[in-house]
Amino acid sequence: MSEDSIEASSTGLKTTDVGVFGEGASGTAAERLFRVEPGHNADFVLEQAALLMGCVNKLTHHVLFEQDEAMVCAAHYLSGMAKDLVEDMAHGMAVGRADNTCEAG
Repeated sequence: MSEDSIEASSTGLKTTDVGVFGEGASGTAAERLFRVEPGHNADFVLEQAALLMGCVNKLTHHVLFEQDEAMVCAAHYLSGMAKDLVEDMAHGMAVGRADNTCEAG
């Protein structure tokens, strides 16, 4: 995928506040610890997700040699946060496409 097509597809796309991660104190999925804030630009969000996944990659590689539970836990949280950023962007893309379809029809 070229840089031009990425830029064109993400122009105007923003986070929508649907990405959530981490169970709350009650231990249920209904009460989440982390949430993606709405209104962040797609380019920034995807860059941050890639950065988080880079950290996860390094942590998990290191954990292969060092049996460190803290690193496993950190990798779990970082990968969950990156996943939620990407899910939030995917939702924004789907909603944007649905809005465009409704306007066109």
